[in-house]
Amino acid sequence: MKFIVVKAKYIAAIAVAALIIPVMLFSINKTAEVFNVNGREIPIYCVERDDNKIAVTFDCAWNDDDIDSILDTLDEHNCKATFFVLGSWAEKYSESLKKIKNRGHEIGNHSYNHADYTKLGADEICSDLKKCDDIVKNIVGEAPVLMRAPSGGYNNTVVTAAESIGKTYIQWSVDGIDYGDADAESIFRRSTSKTKAGDIILLHNGTANTAKILPEILKVLGENYEFVTVSELIYSDNFVIDNNGCQKRK
Repeated sequence: MKFIVVKAKYIAAIAVAALIIPVMLFSINKTAEVFNVNGREIPIYCVERDDNKIAVTFDCAWNDDDIDSILDTLDEHNCKATFFVLGSWAEKYSESLKKIKNRGHEIGNHSYNHADYTKLGADEICSDLKKCDDIVKNIVGEAPVLMRAPSGGYNNTVVTAAESIGKTYIQWSVDGIDYGDADAESIFRRSTSKTKAGDIILLHNGTANTAKILPEILKVLGENYEFVTVSELIYSDNFVIDNNGCQKRK
């Protein structure tokens, strides 16, 4: 009969490996669920909350014909919204930007002129965001903290570039698809039918029917949810973002 002699150092190595491998596997799985929390390559689409808060947002890139109507409707339904504005829009419609700020709403950065950020380098992205920041600050006294890329187009460079200058990238989880000639009934259905607590709703100003249907949207949502700005909805610390873009408490 042959005996196999295993030296103590090999036994120790095997024991250590048995402990390390499960930990490594756990770490790999965890990384797959939360993409680089510190760098947040995936932006915030929604927030996991235990209350009934939601955020209504508007992208401002075209005209300002319906701003007064939108602001009046928001007031009537006690809704503080977040407006992501182009720097070029703010330049052209500075009085409307002041109205948004003076009515208690939040202003976010939507780039200067709607360039495709996924085709730009980090320096170009930062420069464009700062250009919008400077314009907004000159008009209302403070620069935005939140940003949303044109058309929601992003990659790792876009998100990390924005973060490098102190911006938090915000996407959306409910899309009204209200631009162009979208009909009011469809906008209403898309904005309300699947909305839940923690959602961020995307709408636009300067469209054919958004301002017209907004009272009905806010009336229905207001029966079950509390309207807050995006900054009030999201967590500023002790959070993770999962692979669906949902921000959660640790």
